[in-house]
Amino acid sequence: MLSAQLPAAKPAVCILLITMAQVAGQEDGEKTTALKDLLSRIDLDELMKKDEPPFTFPKTLEEFEYAFNEHGQLRHTETGEAFIFNAREDLHRWNQKRYEALGEIVTQYVYELLEKKCNMTKAILPVDATVDEPTSFIYLSPNALSNPSKLLVLIQGSGVVRAGQWARRLIINQDLDSGTQIPFITRAMEEGYSVMVLNPNENYLEVEKSSSAPTEPSGEPVGKKERKDDQEGKKRREFYEKYRNPQKETETDRVPVRMNHREAEVRNKVCAVALTDSAHSMWLQETSKSTQDWMQQHCCNWVSSPEPLDTPLDSMLPDCPRVSAGTERHELTSWMSFDSIFRYFGKVVETKQDEKAEETSSTVTTRSSALKSKHQDL
Repeated sequence: MLSAQLPAAKPAVCILLITMAQVAGQEDGEKTTALKDLLSRIDLDELMKKDEPPFTFPKTLEEFEYAFNEHGQLRHTETGEAFIFNAREDLHRWNQKRYEALGEIVTQYVYELLEKKCNMTKAILPVDATVDEPTSFIYLSPNALSNPSKLLVLIQGSGVVRAGQWARRLIINQDLDSGTQIPFITRAMEEGYSVMVLNPNENYLEVEKSSSAPTEPSGEPVGKKERKDDQEGKKRREFYEKYRNPQKETETDRVPVRMNHREAEVRNKVCAVALTDSAHSMWLQETSKSTQDWMQQHCCNWVSSPEPLDTPLDSMLPDCPRVSAGTERHELTSWMSFDSIFRYFGKVVETKQDEKAEETSSTVTTRSSALKSKHQDL
């Protein structure tokens, strides 16, 4: 973008420099006024977008000329090359928008894999939502709500990822196995688990803010009036923030999906939690003391570290045990700790089953002794 704009941008830069030289000898107040007047006439948004191609991109992988090969790797259908982010030199915003468009297609592709490859069904939440109420959805294996033995619940981290994904970057640049939850789902089903895939990053409806704002009789916006220079500064900050975060083109409001909080019920039903480089904070989230104690006993966090896989690590805060995921890359921690996590779950489930067997045996023995005593009495 910069190279395309240089010929047109040079005169503007020269004018700016000349103007600054001319006001160098003026009083401070006059200099400030002149500079503000100049900046107010420069539309930074339009200046940065000049000569930028329109943000119109393909809607399918086929139109993008990409496809996943037999190894789950995204490759160009003609050249066989991996995805290239900088498809247009010096056009970061355009390249970022193109990447996001591909990411949305990948999200739908993963949804299809959950349904077709993993035989999962979509369930709308809340289950009793009204017609006009915001909703979200999760994915369930055929017996997710009826399996009396084992249920695996998968929850991705924060960000743009949706149900069934660990990291969009890995899906696009590495492969489906490392970037999606599908290997976890397949392994869990093989080991007799039912599976529930949650979708916490889609727990709101995003609506565009109204462009008009209520005003006072004077014509000024309601509330505290800002000085003009403050308004201009805010405008520039918002522009640069938009440039750094190009996916956020418009201001929006989020209407949350109705959710339930059942802390005690979850603690009673969940027997083990595996975290992968989790950024949680029990203190900032004001977690109850009972939940803190529960996490100490039932959770393990595989964190990014140069140490070998499963190496115990000192915890900065006493929330739950931490071990190495065998990688220093945050996005790879889930995939690298894959086998370790299932061994961890397996041991917990085995212990629970042994405890249940002992309780059953004790109950049967006690009942048998009681019946024998009653028979003797008779």
